[in-house]
Amino acid sequence: MSKGILVVISGFSGAGKGTLMKQLMATYGDEYGLSISATTRAPRVGETDGKEYFFISRDAFEKMIENGELIEYAQYVGNYYGTPKKYVFDQLESGKNVILEIEIQGALKVKKQFPDTRLLFVTAPSAMELRDRLVGRGTESSEVIAQRLSRAVEESEGIESYDYLVVNDDITECTNRLHTIITNERNNRIDENKSYTVSSNLEFINQMRKSLQGFSKGE
Repeated sequence: MSKGILVVISGFSGAGKGTLMKQLMATYGDEYGLSISATTRAPRVGETDGKEYFFISRDAFEKMIENGELIEYAQYVGNYYGTPKKYVFDQLESGKNVILEIEIQGALKVKKQFPDTRLLFVTAPSAMELRDRLVGRGTESSEVIAQRLSRAVEESEGIESYDYLVVNDDITECTNRLHTIITNERNNRIDENKSYTVSSNLEFINQMRKSLQGFSKGE
């Protein structure tokens, strides 16, 4: 079996990345491995070591940093989070395509370290739809939603650094689209992915960015 490829998925809050990942694993799970992060935070109720995260001590995490055993890492609210190299490379060698679901800053670090990595950015079909999805969750205050939209403006500035744009308009269609892009990449049928490339969707990206900027200004 040929070696799998490394894929990074990023996207706006509310674009449906989590749902998309669940659907991809449910439909095509045999072909994929979702990366499991290491963290120094304590497990929450119901979380299992090696499933949601690898739960390790701060000393052990810092030793991993020192030994270059992480693809990328960051500190968030006083805890470390990072992607262990060995787990990812073992999955790739076994023939699985490995997906890292991380934000733009981490994605660019991974791409710099491993240039063959494919970067995919997930978005809702429009800024209005993105806002509606965030509101529709019913779990966050209007202030938090405003912060997420403001963050989306910043994230939109980095989309051109990605290889592909994936519009999550329908979850089933989007899952199949994502699988097609990755499969074509793995099998060197890159020409078949042309319509999904960021460079082929610059008009859409610019319109999305303009609309998001309008939201952040309260328009």
